[in-house]
Amino acid sequence: MKPEAAKPAPIDHKFEAVHNVTYVVGHKNPDADAICSAIAYTAFKEQQGEKGVVAARCGNSNARIDTILRRFNQPLPFYLSDVSPRVHDLMISPVVSVEDTATCAEALEMIDRHGVSVLPITNTKRKIKGTVTLGQMGSFFVPHINEPRQMRQVHTSLGRIMRSLQAKALHIVDETKLEELFVRIGAMDVGTFWKISERENLPPAQSIIIVGDRRDVQLRAIKIGIRALIISGDLPVDPDVLKLAQKHDVSVISSPHDTATTAWVVRTASTLDRVIDRNFDTVNADTPIDEVRKKFGPGSTHALLVTDEAGVLQGILTKSDLLKPVQTRLVLVDHNEMTQAVNGAEDVTITEIIDHHRLGALNTQQPILFINEPVGSTCTIVADLFRREGLIPSPEIAGIMMSGLISDTLHLNSPTTTPKDGAVLAWLSGIAGVNSRKLADDIFSSGSVILASAPDNVVRSDFKIYEEAGVRFAVSQVEELGFGNFWEHAKPIATALRDLRNEEGLAFACLLVTDINTQNSLLLVKGDAGFINRISYPHVEKEEIFDLPGIVSRKKQLIPYLGSVLREMAADGASPGNSTAPFAKSKQR
Repeated sequence: MKPEAAKPAPIDHKFEAVHNVTYVVGHKNPDADAICSAIAYTAFKEQQGEKGVVAARCGNSNARIDTILRRFNQPLPFYLSDVSPRVHDLMISPVVSVEDTATCAEALEMIDRHGVSVLPITNTKRKIKGTVTLGQMGSFFVPHINEPRQMRQVHTSLGRIMRSLQAKALHIVDETKLEELFVRIGAMDVGTFWKISERENLPPAQSIIIVGDRRDVQLRAIKIGIRALIISGDLPVDPDVLKLAQKHDVSVISSPHDTATTAWVVRTASTLDRVIDRNFDTVNADTPIDEVRKKFGPGSTHALLVTDEAGVLQGILTKSDLLKPVQTRLVLVDHNEMTQAVNGAEDVTITEIIDHHRLGALNTQQPILFINEPVGSTCTIVADLFRREGLIPSPEIAGIMMSGLISDTLHLNSPTTTPKDGAVLAWLSGIAGVNSRKLADDIFSSGSVILASAPDNVVRSDFKIYEEAGVRFAVSQVEELGFGNFWEHAKPIATALRDLRNEEGLAFACLLVTDINTQNSLLLVKGDAGFINRISYPHVEKEEIFDLPGIVSRKKQLIPYLGSVLREMAADGASPGNSTAPFAKSKQR
């Protein structure tokens, strides 16, 4: 009879595929072009045969975006709130572990086979019970000459001993019983071999005698009433010896190893109870790496066990894992400034940027593909990539790109519009089978952001932070059919804009309200009084709202104008907040 070997703890594969994803993501507080270009560029990558590319967003949708997605049967992109490296990005998963029913021998075998420095010990439900290391094992098995009784002691069962030895049972009694046993080698003369055991007060019923083919020692041990007799070297056992063992309920086990090896392996058959380190540190897989680094100071733990809320093992994180590169990859579309990117973007790998805005401050670890064209929308660039590669998008994806282009260029009426935008729109229209004028009417009449949203959501619905001449500021934009809705809600919107400026630590914050019908805008400003006094457009109300006739483009018209005002102030030594924002910079949301 040969007992079944203990199995390693079952492996959780939950986090294995997480490292193979590239997210295509637009800017915070996304507009239609940011969402549509993320969807379209993902489709472009997939048509090129790339795997693991996921369209993403780092802000909420709005009525216009929802209308577009419904029209062309596309799901809302995956939501990314923060891509800062977390434990699950660097931890080892699946993790090698053993259950607490394993023997020291099985734990040592796992450490040796997988080359791990820390071996987690779990129960059958993978809940953490502790850890063992090679150092702990070594300390346990080092001979203690002054404590001979302890050197002989093993806490195990006969079944575990047979498992460790890969032995066979010639006669077995209570093989699963977990008990304290003491190991002796029957190498002395039959007349003296038990005297040492008597001197050490080792009870026969808890003794295991390892012996070769010495018949006299075998019979003497059985008559004394030992717990088990282990015959080394697969040597034969006389039938009468075996019969006597059966009569006295003494187990007889045949080991394939020599006596010395058998003795050592029997000690390793001990359970892990006396070896397990039950003082261990755990961490959740979603914990930011910046927080975890603090736990790995000098003299601290070498490894952290990663568990869920129920204490179930998910992975392991060691000090050396912190040196690994983070595998999260981003493709930025419709922006290139870190102030507008998803939180944590500066700490992960940016592989590509597809954009049509001004260049901001951006550093990357490696050279990347960076496409930046002075056209009316990012969807124009993505559609042109399809054309260059000889790829035909599906009608739905063509419609998505039409929508982003129409929304960002106000159906080719924005000053940012180029002949290329018009040509691309016509090409897409033929593929989608959609009239661009009708689609534009559907998009722009899809609902008022001001009526559909709370004031604080209005000022953040299409919100971007910029830095110019050392001054941080923000410009939000909403597009409406007329200014009536704005005037009805101007006061709470002004309050929300003031709060946004304070929360984000900005010198000033603006909201550009554009009338799609008249191609004119109103500008609401909250912040530095010196800056507001320098705005040269006509005041409409309380020197905070300005009339901007013919201004519809934040990128091409308003931002350059605001930048020129800030540079003039800097030249005069009068920059808002003395060249810095008057409030402490807060974490970007």
